[in-house]
Formats: sequence, C-alpha cells, structure tokens
Amino acid sequence: MSATHIAYISAGSNLGNKLKNCCQGIQSLTGQNTWLKAQSLIYKTEPVDYTDQDWFINLVVKIGTILDPMQLLHRVESIQRDAGRVHDSIRFGPRILDLDIIFYDDAIINSAQLIVPHPRMHKRRFVLQPLCDIDPTIIHPVLEKDVQSLLEDLDDNEQRIIVYR
Repeated sequence: MSATHIAYISAGSNLGNKLKNCCQGIQSLTGQNTWLKAQSLIYKTEPVDYTDQDWFINLVVKIGTILDPMQLLHRVESIQRDAGRVHDSIRFGPRILDLDIIFYDDAIINSAQLIVPHPRMHKRRFVLQPLCDIDPTIIHPVLEKDVQSLLEDLDDNEQRIIVYR
C-alpha cells in the first residue's frame, strides 16, 4: 500500500460560472488516488496584483492522496486544461480555473516545475482565510508560523474577501 499524504489545494475562478468552475475542478481532483478530507467556506475575493478584472470565487480543500507531489501537479494541470484554461496571457490575470498546491505534508519543494509551500500564499488573504477555516494551526514549514498568524500579519485594508452566499 502506498503512503497517504495530506495536501491543501486552492481553487479560484473569475471567468464564466465561477462557482461551477471551482466545484467541478475540486470534483475532478477527488476520486482516483485522491479524496476530500475538508473544505473551506467559499469566498468572493478582490483580485490581487492585476486588479483590472472581475472578482474571484476562491476556496481551499484539504485532500488525502497517494500521489507524489509531481503526480499531483500533473493532475492539477490536466484538470485546468480540461476546464478550458490555456496559457495565461496576463500574469495574475483572468482565469477560468486556477488550482494551486499550497501545502503537501510539511514538504519544502523548490523545483522548476513546482514550489511548495506556494511561494505567495503567505501574502494572499484569499488563501490564508480559507486555510484557517479548515485548520488555523497549520505551520508553514519555511516561515515556521501558523496560518492564523500569517493571516493576522496582513494589512486589514487589502484584499477584500466576502463569504459567498
């Protein structure tokens, strides 16, 4: 039997039926070799970096998987392609589906294809708040701080997020 790993995946969309895009992406992720363990609330979130675009729908899921990090990355990339995502012409621009591996166990991975923990997650309210919904005590293995502390370190006036109803 293969070892079981825990990964946290963020999902986001700001094109088309945003909620459906995210939900279908998560549904596609779970199944063979991967199962859903927890899901955050769903949020409507202000765009970050490239702000001349529609707000996003974002959430985070905790999954169990027997896939190694690169297999999981390939699965995520395949799901994004199947959803209709093509090469992003604008960095941080509009996207039909964005799935990012935020954490994979307590691994620190720094390769050309994959960086874990996600390199900007500690600056993103749309990642930190949903992570805190699931477990605010998760420790960032590089920064050695829990995600609740990282969330509290953000400027309150930046990156508006609203619970999606």
